[in-house]
Amino acid sequence: MSKIRNKTLALAGIFQAVTLVKDLATSGMVDQHDFETCIRSIFETDPADVDAVYGRVEYLRTGLNTLIVQLDNDHQQHDLDIARYVIALLHLQRKLSKNKAMLDKLADGIERAHRQSEHFHITHENIIANLADLYSETVSQLAPKIMVSGEERFLSNPDNANRIRALLLAGMRSAVLWAQMGGSRWQILLKRGQLVEEAKRILEEEIRRQLH
Repeated sequence: MSKIRNKTLALAGIFQAVTLVKDLATSGMVDQHDFETCIRSIFETDPADVDAVYGRVEYLRTGLNTLIVQLDNDHQQHDLDIARYVIALLHLQRKLSKNKAMLDKLADGIERAHRQSEHFHITHENIIANLADLYSETVSQLAPKIMVSGEERFLSNPDNANRIRALLLAGMRSAVLWAQMGGSRWQILLKRGQLVEEAKRILEEEIRRQLH
């Protein structure tokens, strides 16, 4: 796998998670398949490759499309909330990487939730609640906190709030992967054209694969 492909997939993972955060915060609804892809990625702590983190490339279609819209200069529909969430996660990932105690706590919590998934589906409300609590006890303690914008009736709904926190944890998982692949915040600015072209290539490759 090429470096740019791996970076693009990891970045698409972040974009997918925050796109779903935005959807939940503004409409209270989310694509269940996209949601499951994000949650499943949290439990892929020892993957064979980047693709394995997300299951299949096609499961990242939402993230790849959002990446293109957000980074391509030809698009005028840049979403400031999504950009803010991505930047915040990349910033917090750098802080998290230097906090061994918090990393250990995250690893333990993810392992507990993973064991729980042997008895419940990974998007069961109990597992989502546990992942949300884990986010609150770890990443949410780092400054500055990610402030999610949306409608109060959706943000104050306990189940929605849990799903949003679990998705932010999934976003952090992809941010960690992005860093492991050699990604940095500067590369999003300096290599945005490369990332957009690779995202388009991956999507075209996936369409061709489905046609055969």
